[in-house]
Amino acid sequence: MKLFLTSYGLGGHDQLLVDMVDKPGARMAIITNALDAFPIEAQQAYWKIKPDFLMEMIDLGFDPSLVDLRRFFGRPADLARVMAPMRLVWAVGGNSFLLRRAMRDSGFDALLPDMLADGIVCGGVSAGACVMSEDMRAIALMDAPEERAPGYATDDPIDRGLGLVPFTIIPHYRSDHAEAEGAENGVAFARANGIAHVPLRDGQVIVRRGDAIETLPPRG
Repeated sequence: MKLFLTSYGLGGHDQLLVDMVDKPGARMAIITNALDAFPIEAQQAYWKIKPDFLMEMIDLGFDPSLVDLRRFFGRPADLARVMAPMRLVWAVGGNSFLLRRAMRDSGFDALLPDMLADGIVCGGVSAGACVMSEDMRAIALMDAPEERAPGYATDDPIDRGLGLVPFTIIPHYRSDHAEAEGAENGVAFARANGIAHVPLRDGQVIVRRGDAIETLPPRG
């Protein structure tokens, strides 16, 4: 299993991500569903201010495509065909609970174990890292679990993540970020309820390779 999870950006560990994928020109799926609650105009604005990320991925040698899991709700076989050539899957930030529901309703969460066994690298930033946790209850202090968005059949909250790390990832902890206060509240909740957690500052990266999990400080 190979995971590359961040609070914000790549933390200067760009080459590590390239080395983990270990395939020049690798296809990359960028999952956008954490942004689904934003109006389309706001999502378009998001990508207008994020071309540096797409260009960074291209400069690192990846071939990125944006993937909206809503297109595959109830169509897991079609999603499997789209994901088959991908060697890196990256989930962007936004609402963790919307992203988790999209992964469930599309069948992505059922597909992911086989993808990881095949050597794919699964990465994510902010909400994209939170959904890798076992227990997402502390994240409800940062994101609205009942968030609604077009294309979803239900708004039922999910408080269990994918369980790919044995703790809750709480991003933006003590960082210069709008969600830093929510992160403090999330950490306090986790401590009060005995939930294993890792507060992640912006620039830090959690890397999992096999059974080994480490938190790396920012570089540069």
